[in-house]
Amino acid sequence: MMLGINKPQLPNNHWCNQLNRFVKNHQQELAALSWGLWLENGNSQGTIGIDLQPQPHFVYCPQEHIESLNHRVDNKLQEILGIIDNYQPELEVLMIGIGKEQIQLIYFQPESTPPDCFQQIGKDVDSLLELLETAMKEKLQLTDTSSK
Repeated sequence: MMLGINKPQLPNNHWCNQLNRFVKNHQQELAALSWGLWLENGNSQGTIGIDLQPQPHFVYCPQEHIESLNHRVDNKLQEILGIIDNYQPELEVLMIGIGKEQIQLIYFQPESTPPDCFQQIGKDVDSLLELLETAMKEKLQLTDTSSK
């Protein structure tokens, strides 16, 4: 979703496709991480985000910041706010991909529930964060170098 004025499709927007592929290939790990972070913090920190700048890493997106952004972009995030309000962490994974001047909703129901994924993988949250951030840097960095 482009934020601000309607602009033509930028040539470096393929980060969305790269992120989609990453999510598809790492659904179980992302579901496990989502559940582990939910157990630690609930929704007190906000929605989990994947910030792609300067290198891919996980962040929290507080609800009030998303609402503020929604107001600045003429309520174009209203649907995302509705999904966040109705999020069921025991069944679904909800994250926000953050690229330059764009965000992308990451929202899916894994084959196994997030609690089951967390139990099956058997890693703690810090190990999952490290594993996924390393994998994202490897997969998504290829996009950055190939576009130069």
